[in-house]
Order: sequence, then C-alpha cells, then structure tokens
Amino acid sequence: MSDFSEISPQLPPPQLPAQLESSPHDHDDDRRRPRRRFGVVLVAAIFGLLGGIIGTYVAQDANLVDLGNTESTTQITSAPVVVASADDASGDSLIAKVAERLANSVVTISTTVNDEVGGGRGVGTGVVLTSDGEILTNAHVVADASEVVVRFAGETEPRVAKILASDVGNDLALIKVDAKGLVAATFAKPGSVQIGDTVVAIGYALALDGGPTVTSGIVSALKRTIETDSGALNSLIQTDAAISSGNSGGPLVNLKGEVVGINTAVARGDSESAANNIGFSISVDEVLIVIEQLREQANGAERKEGFLGVGLAAREDGGQGAIITNVQPGSPADKAGILIDDVVLAVDGEPIDGQAGLVAAIRDAVPGQTVKIEIFRDGQRLTFEATLIARTE
Repeated sequence: MSDFSEISPQLPPPQLPAQLESSPHDHDDDRRRPRRRFGVVLVAAIFGLLGGIIGTYVAQDANLVDLGNTESTTQITSAPVVVASADDASGDSLIAKVAERLANSVVTISTTVNDEVGGGRGVGTGVVLTSDGEILTNAHVVADASEVVVRFAGETEPRVAKILASDVGNDLALIKVDAKGLVAATFAKPGSVQIGDTVVAIGYALALDGGPTVTSGIVSALKRTIETDSGALNSLIQTDAAISSGNSGGPLVNLKGEVVGINTAVARGDSESAANNIGFSISVDEVLIVIEQLREQANGAERKEGFLGVGLAAREDGGQGAIITNVQPGSPADKAGILIDDVVLAVDGEPIDGQAGLVAAIRDAVPGQTVKIEIFRDGQRLTFEATLIARTE
C-alpha cells in the first residue's frame, strides 16, 4: 500500500509535506496493517543545449569562386524572416483562459499557528464560494490557526478571515472575509468528471512571489481512497497535474474553468517504491455535499457521523474489500445480519477497495440513514440494509 504525504502549509521556509498516516482511533477501524513509510524522492532533470553554426553557400557556377574577384557571379539569397503580427494571433491557449477566468476566485491564505513549540506561519490556497466572502479551503490549512488572513489577486494588503466551520475528516473548511462583489468560482456538475479529462491545478505552491502557480495534467483515476492522520479520504480524483506545498485548498478545474476538485494531497516514494505525478483532489461530488454540511455547522448545527459497529481488517490475498473482524452486539451491523469474516465489497453501490473506504463511507453517512452493504460470504454476494446510528465516541 502506498504511503501518502499531506500538502503542508508551513512556510517559511517551505516545508516538505508531512506524511499522511492512518489514525489509530479511526471510525469503525480497530485494526490497521503495518504500513511502509516512504521518504521523499527528489528528481532533478538537467538539460544540455549544444549550439552549432551552419554556413550555407550557393553558387551558380560549378567552379570555385575567387573571393578577390569583385565581378564574381556568385549569388547569396536570403529568405525574409517571417514574424507574426498581432493580427495573426490565434488567441490565448485554453489553459491560459482557464487561469484568467479563475484569477479573481483563487486566494492565498496565510495563517499564524501558536503551539507548544512556539508556533509558526502557514500558507495555503482558497476558492471563493460567494460574492459576500465565503471561501473554501482544506481543514489542515487552517487547523490550530490563531489568525487567518486572505489576499486576493492584484491586492497588496491581506484581509482578516474568520473560520466558520471545519470538517477534519473530509479535510474541508469554510472561512469568511468581510467583502462584497467577489467573483465566485463555478463548480462542475457532479458526475461530469471522466478519466482522461484535461485538468488544471491552481494554487500558491511553496508561497512563491507573484500570482498563483498553474499546472496541467489529466484525471488519472476516480474514486480513490487514502488514509490520513485524521481518518480516511474517499471519492478522490487522482491527477498527474503537479501539486506542491501551498496548493492545499486550491481548485482543480476543467477546461471550462469549472472546479472539479479541491487539491489536498500528494503521494511520495522512497527507495522501496516510486511515486511520480500522483496527486489527489477531493471530488466535486463530495465537496458540494460537505459545503452544505459546513454551512449548517456554521449556523449551529452539530455534525454527527454515522456508526455501523464493526471492526475491520484489510485483505491480504489481493482481493477487493474489507474484512469484518468484529460485530458489536446490538449495533446496526448486528441487526442487519452482518457476520465476522464477511467481506464488504460496496456501500450504496460505491465499491469498497479497502478498510479505509468503508470507514469513509460510513463516516459520511448520517445517523438514521439506511445504507445498502454488499457482502461476499461463502462464495456468494449478499446485500444487507443497515440503519446507522450516531457515533458517541
């Protein structure tokens, strides 16, 4: 299983991402496999450029030309160099247009963190949600922040922001600045993202001077799940667009300029495993749901997570799914008829590739919700319905 590195907002100086690890007290997950830790692989490419000088001689006569003879009939013809005029321009590239469209909807977020070791500064990225100042970012960008400020493109002075709500499990947070007339980003329709789509990542990578960094790539995979320090993230878009520290909370957009995801993590490798161009964004399908939950939380509603009541283990035979290792008596799983050694393959039609996927699927459901759980037992596929209750821990 690959190890993952969270995009660290700690600057200056820019810090390499801290690795994401599974949480020992994660939801419904009381068994974790030992995980290999991978270091950071730095790859440098050095390109050499060799220049040459080419001389071209064109003579009408077959005989050699006497350079001292001013009456020589030798002719040297030079074709005019063609320089495109402004009228010849075919327009900006699609990626340039995307970057221009999002310029006023992407902000840099700076935080002050006070902790036991003296605190520090952090930098991340945010996406404008509403014209009156709502901004979305990663929860880890504003975690433990005593002060949050936001700076818009073209401005020199930061604006103070307030943290309205944060969902650590889904790594999303809602902040707000006192402003009017902001340009809100447009979000893509859920389910519209496909593997192979060209995407553009925009964010303040490494807090470099000037505007945001713009990189491009494709959607490499959909519905990925990874384990983090705070639990698990599911419904992720995998992309090969370059994502670096400081990109956290920034948008992944399609060529229409629509936000398809929020950049959150990258994979790293070491001497035991290679990991190149593997970044992860929280899918718009998940983002739109969590935004509404964050708004409810900001208005005083308590966030409650679903609870199934099982212990889990990963499969070690190369198969898909998560193994049930324990069923709490009287729990929703027990009432539904789920047994120890059952293999969970899907929840509400969404495939479960491992224990982290089941953890995330149950966490995202709400108490009272009935979920359909597909089980593999004794060579048969069975479907059970479980009505979740609220987690009390």
